[in-house]
Amino acid sequence: MRQFTLKQLRYFVVAGELGSVTGAAKQLYVSQPSISAAIHQIEEMTGLQLFVRHHAQGLSLTPSGRQLMTRARQLLRDSDNLMQYAMSLGDTIAGELKLVAFPTFAPVFLPRLLRKYADAYPDVNLSCHEMTQEDILKGLHNGEYELAFAYDLQLPQEIEFTPLSRFPPYAVVAEDHPLARQGSVSLARLIEHPMVLLDWPQSREYFLSLFEAEGIVPDIIYRAKSLDMIRGLVANGFGFSLFNTPLTTDKAFDGKRLVALTLEEDARPLSMGIASLRHLTLSPAAEAMRQLASRTDLVLETINSPRSTPSSSTPDA
Repeated sequence: MRQFTLKQLRYFVVAGELGSVTGAAKQLYVSQPSISAAIHQIEEMTGLQLFVRHHAQGLSLTPSGRQLMTRARQLLRDSDNLMQYAMSLGDTIAGELKLVAFPTFAPVFLPRLLRKYADAYPDVNLSCHEMTQEDILKGLHNGEYELAFAYDLQLPQEIEFTPLSRFPPYAVVAEDHPLARQGSVSLARLIEHPMVLLDWPQSREYFLSLFEAEGIVPDIIYRAKSLDMIRGLVANGFGFSLFNTPLTTDKAFDGKRLVALTLEEDARPLSMGIASLRHLTLSPAAEAMRQLASRTDLVLETINSPRSTPSSSTPDA
C-alpha cells in the first residue's frame, strides 16, 4: 500500500496555508514542480480533491482539504515533537515552541516569563503571538500552537486549562472624572456616565454580562479594538471603562492619567492560565514552559487597581 511522506504532507500544508504553490516553493526552498507533485500524489492516493485551482490566483482548500490539513499539522507537529524528545534524551531541551497569548495581559507578565525560559532553555527557538480568545482557541484546535496563555472564557471540553492568576474586574476613569475620588463605585453608579468598551469577541460579552447580572445597561459611547486606545479615550474624558488586566501604569500614551476604582459588586473575576488540547502530549519544550509558568509568581504590583491573585491551584514559586 502506497503511503505519502512527511515531506509531501509538509509541502501540502505550507501550500494550503499560503494559498500558493509559488509561495510554498519559495518558503521551503524547493521547486514549484516539487510542491505540485506532492499535492498531486496525496490527491491520487486519497482520492480527494484538496484544492480548487484558480487561474493566476493561487489555490483555495476544499472542505476535505481543510480537514486533512488539520490532521496533517498534528502529524507534523508530532513528528517534530518526536525529534525534540529524542534530543531531550541527551538532557537538552531543544526545538521550536510557538506560543499564543491574550493581548491585554501578555505585555504585563509574559516578557519576564519568556526571559526566564530563554535563559533556562537556550536551545529552544521560542516565539509568541498575540490573539483574541476566539482566535487562540482556533489556533489550538488547528495545531498551530501547543500552548496558550488565555482566560477561562467559553472554553470547550477538549481544552485543558490550568489557572495561574485571578484578575477581578474594576473600573477606570479619567483623573478629572466626577467619580475619580470615590475609591470604589457600583455598576449602577457607573452607568450614569458613558462607557468606552473593549470590543473583542468574548471580552465584550464578559464585561457586558457584569451589567446584565445587575439588570442594568451601560450607555456605550465608543468601542475600540485596542486596549491602548481604550486607555487613551478614558484618560481624555470620553467615559469610563472596565478592565481586569492589572493596571501597572496610570498613564495613557499621551501622558494623561487614569484612576482605577474597585467595583462594589462581587463581580466574577477571570482566571488567566495555560490552555492546551486535552489529549495532546506536549513536546518537551512545551512541557518545560508549562512547568516554569506554574511555579513562577505572576502576580505584579499595580497602580491602585485590584491586585491580581495567584490561583489556588498554582504551586508556590
